[in-house]
Amino acid sequence: MIDNGLNCFMDKVARKEICLGTVITLSDLTVSELAGDLGFDFIWIDAEHAPHTIDGVMKHIIAARGTSCAPFVRVRANDSNLIKPVLDLAPAGIIVPMVNSAEEAEAAVAACRYPLTGRRGCGVRRAVRYGQDNFFQYVDESATNPLVIIQIEHIDAVRNLDKILKVPGIGSICIGPCDLSGSMGILNRMDDPELNQVIDEVCRKTKAAGLLLGTAAGDFPRWKARGVDWFAGTADWGAMAYGMKAFLNQCREQ
Repeated sequence: MIDNGLNCFMDKVARKEICLGTVITLSDLTVSELAGDLGFDFIWIDAEHAPHTIDGVMKHIIAARGTSCAPFVRVRANDSNLIKPVLDLAPAGIIVPMVNSAEEAEAAVAACRYPLTGRRGCGVRRAVRYGQDNFFQYVDESATNPLVIIQIEHIDAVRNLDKILKVPGIGSICIGPCDLSGSMGILNRMDDPELNQVIDEVCRKTKAAGLLLGTAAGDFPRWKARGVDWFAGTADWGAMAYGMKAFLNQCREQ
């Protein structure tokens, strides 16, 4: 059985509870271990924007083991050659950025699944506990584990959303509001009415399609009202900066 926290994550979603996570950008494994010990439901290991190596990604995944914290990994691009080695580390979810069409969504799903439903290459190691688990049982479980998470973060994806949502095998939609705003010519203007109207539309359609909805940015009450199932509202560096700044301000005031 794949031990990566996905079952705990999905059980909480089934109870209609919002799963809370944090983004991991630092190389020190302490941040992932701490996230699990603190009770976060998942970590978002950002291999797209942060300087993570594949070895570092593996160690962050291992650091979460033994807790109920599910390690998600955002890969650098929708490329099967980038996705394949991450899958063999047994993450709970693969976050695929900048998916703008149904064809691109199909490619992302296929990269995450073995034949005959996909085209994932076979090189299992950690996922079967180095030969201690049955390979064929693992293959059966890998039909739904890891969760395939598609990022909607461009206006072209919004235009193609109806077709994207019909692609079999997608487990969740993740909205990337900052890049989405950039594609609309209003980069990082999170209060723009047009941007929020578009985001509301994506949320409604995702929920109507029966897919999980998540994001990693913004105001939690607003996203809760939109019906998110999971929310990464902080990052390791941000939490550190916030704590340091609060300490400085408190001491200086006293």
